[in-house]
Amino acid sequence: MNKAARDPFSLQGKNILVTGASSGLGRQIAISCAQRGASIIATGRDHLRLQETFNQLEGSGHLQMPAELTDSQDRSALAQLSPKIDGLVHCAGKQMLSPIRQLRESLMTEMYAIHFLAPVMLTQQLLYTNKIAPSGSIIFMLSTSAHIGTRGVGPYSAMKSGLLGIIRCLAIEQARQRIRVNGISPSVVPTPMWGIADQNDQLQAQEARHPLGLGTPEDVANAAIYLLSDASRWVTGTSLVMNGGVVL
Repeated sequence: MNKAARDPFSLQGKNILVTGASSGLGRQIAISCAQRGASIIATGRDHLRLQETFNQLEGSGHLQMPAELTDSQDRSALAQLSPKIDGLVHCAGKQMLSPIRQLRESLMTEMYAIHFLAPVMLTQQLLYTNKIAPSGSIIFMLSTSAHIGTRGVGPYSAMKSGLLGIIRCLAIEQARQRIRVNGISPSVVPTPMWGIADQNDQLQAQEARHPLGLGTPEDVANAAIYLLSDASRWVTGTSLVMNGGVVL
């Protein structure tokens, strides 16, 4: 293929590690990236659900590596066993809501371990072991709550906001290697974590607030494809906000 005809959004020949690939956004990102030609290293806690994702991946050369990323030994093992990667997408997470007045220290500690410590330290391990190729791309899954205040999600918002700081610093540190570091900040996207959309009053209320309606996992996956592909070679240190116009 000549240079003029080259698809800048192609992931052909790229190895992409996706955490939280056993369900939700992580599963769809793994599936969509495979459709664009990537070889996927899928990781998640649930072996059976991870296999379900694996079975849906197009192409060949995919790997699955079950891991509990809040466990430092599992993180180290994943980094050591992983092949060289061109992209890393942090999707592992858990819905955890609590008004600050009712917040328990145990919940805050768990939220920190899942949403901040695990992705940051896995990234550190992969960089330390030189597993992220030059001109690679690192994506942290954030949320619009990292940018705006919302009732009941203060601790979660704090973790995601903290990742914004990591993204900016890491982008500067890795620029010499041409490694890009960005985030994706989606608003409400129905996934199994929310339950069945047509039976969920909260989701229906959220949909009414979004001028463009709610997003889909495919919408977020398309954003990940952009940030993983060479099309975003000049984009680093930022987060793509996807909110369907809710803040307008």
